[in-house]
Amino acid sequence: MAARIRKGDQVLVISGAQKGRRGEVLRVVPKDERAVVQGVNLVSKHTKPKGMGQPGGIVQVEAPIHLSNLKLVDPKTGTPTKVGFRVLEDGRKVRVAKANGNLVES
Repeated sequence: MAARIRKGDQVLVISGAQKGRRGEVLRVVPKDERAVVQGVNLVSKHTKPKGMGQPGGIVQVEAPIHLSNLKLVDPKTGTPTKVGFRVLEDGRKVRVAKANGNLVES
C-alpha cells in the first residue's frame, strides 16, 4: 500500500489542539495510522536517571498524531493539498498534489 504521508514530508495539522502548526514528519507508524511530527503534539515525559552521567527529570517529547489530522504541504508551492497517485509511463507509482497536479518528490 502506498503511503500518502512519508518520513521527511512537511505537513500541516488541520484538526485538534495543534491545528495550524507545521512541521516535518520524523516517523510514520502505519499499523496505528499515526505520525510523529517535529515540534507538534509535545508531551511531558518523566524520566529516571540512567547512570552517573544522565540525570532524570521532565523532558518534552513529540507524541504521535493521527494521519487524518495531517495534510501534506506541497513542496513547490508551500500550500496544503490532498494527495493522489498516478502511474507514470515507466510503471512507477508516484504521489501527486491534487490541488495543482505537481509531483510530490520524496
